[in-house]
Parts: sequence; C-alpha cells; structure tokens
Amino acid sequence: MNREVIISEIISRYEICPYPSPAVHRRGKPHTTVDFAGIREEDKKLRDEFYMRCALELAEASLRFGEVPVGAVMVRGDSIIAADFNGRESEKNALYHAEVAVIGKTCREMGGWRLPGCELYVTLEPCIMCTGAIFQARVPRLIFGASDPKAGFFGGIANACEMPLNHKMNVVSGVLAEDAKNLLEEFFTKKR
Repeated sequence: MNREVIISEIISRYEICPYPSPAVHRRGKPHTTVDFAGIREEDKKLRDEFYMRCALELAEASLRFGEVPVGAVMVRGDSIIAADFNGRESEKNALYHAEVAVIGKTCREMGGWRLPGCELYVTLEPCIMCTGAIFQARVPRLIFGASDPKAGFFGGIANACEMPLNHKMNVVSGVLAEDAKNLLEEFFTKKR
C-alpha cells in the first residue's frame, strides 16, 4: 500500500480531538505563541496523549516498510497539518526522518519556513539533525515520547534548550513513552 494512503487513513481517525485546543496568538510578525491559558493540566495531558497516539500509529505503520518505527505529527490549533513516519530505508534517503519530513510538508502547507503556532508530536526524542530542523522552523512546542540516550538532543546526549540559541520552545517529554519504547525495542529485537 502507498505510504501517503496509509498516512491519510491514520490521520482521518484523529481529525476531531475531544480535548480543548490552545489559542494561537500573534506576538508580532512572525512570532506566534501556543497559549494554554484556561485549559486544565489534565485536558492538556489528554490532548498530548491523543496526538501522540496518532504518531504511534504512524510509527507502527512504518514497520511495513522496514523502517525504524518513528512517527511524527504537526498540529496547529485543533488541526493536523502534516504527518509522516521514517522513510530512510524505503526512500533511500538519509535525511528522511519523520520530523524532517513533517516539517517539510508543513512548510509547503503553510507557505513559509516559519511554523508559528505549531506543535510537533514525535514518538522518539529528536536527533541532532531533526533538532536543527525544529529550531530552524521555529516550532514553539515539541512533545516527544521515548527518550534516546544515544542520539537524543533534548536530554539524551545533549539538551538543545540549554544552548544559547535565538529560538526558545516548550518541550514536553515522556508522553506515552513506554508505548514508543516498546515499539522500538520490538523492532530491534526482531532485527537481531
């Protein structure tokens, strides 16, 4: 089955989020914030888990293509803008990490390289390449599942948020981490 068809089918199951969405405020061109004021912490947590489940389904779908199971979803307000999963093996492209693919799709969809008001959900802590792309796209909020102590750049081998970079973002880690970790462990156990 075609990867875009699979992605579309998965996204269609997550079109309506039952939890409150953040407000997207302009702070002056082109900066936009993701504002959770007035939204209960429990609802915010449930919303993060809702979109992470979508990313996990994408990660699971990547197994059909022999890919390391990592999925990513870009959300703005209450809409999924783009979604994808790793494609290094199937696309024969070292740069085809789920995060980079989703950022590229979102830039095309939004018509610019800055992604104000967006939230990136990814099942695995981003590597240095993906971290660079996330910062360059000015994504204001990153949510990831499993930590990556060997290559992760938000606490694994380094923490990009502690570096003197010109962009600051909100990072939430550990969302459905066990599910993401189990999917990765199962994949690598079968590979060995």
